[in-house]
Amino acid sequence: MNLLNSNDFWQFACQLYSEDGMQARLLDYQNLQGKNVNLCLLLYYLDSLNLAINQTQLSKLEQSISEFDQQALKPLRATRAYLKANQTEITDYAAIRKELLSAELKLEKQQQHMLINTVNGFELVACTAPDNNALYL
Repeated sequence: MNLLNSNDFWQFACQLYSEDGMQARLLDYQNLQGKNVNLCLLLYYLDSLNLAINQTQLSKLEQSISEFDQQALKPLRATRAYLKANQTEITDYAAIRKELLSAELKLEKQQQHMLINTVNGFELVACTAPDNNALYL
């Protein structure tokens, strides 16, 4: 099998995220269930390619991004939330928000790259109707 490409995944993820209701659904998974949006997007991507993973592989994917999520993405999201809640007191809030969103997007792309690197080490199984998110959610 050909290795998966992180740029192709990024394009898929951006398209899927922009579809009606998908952003809200993914953010609910993140905020209410503590799930990782990029991992959900990867699992949808694998579904679209008719590739299935198993529970062991899912655990390895979670492990591959756990530290990055805890040390980079979650603190940045918390900072954005804090600034938003206190925006009336923040000089040049709009510019700061824009820069933080840009940084977060770059970190999201990096995390997706990490996921692709990990999944490329797996032996994936072709499947006519995979539902990889069912393992995760």
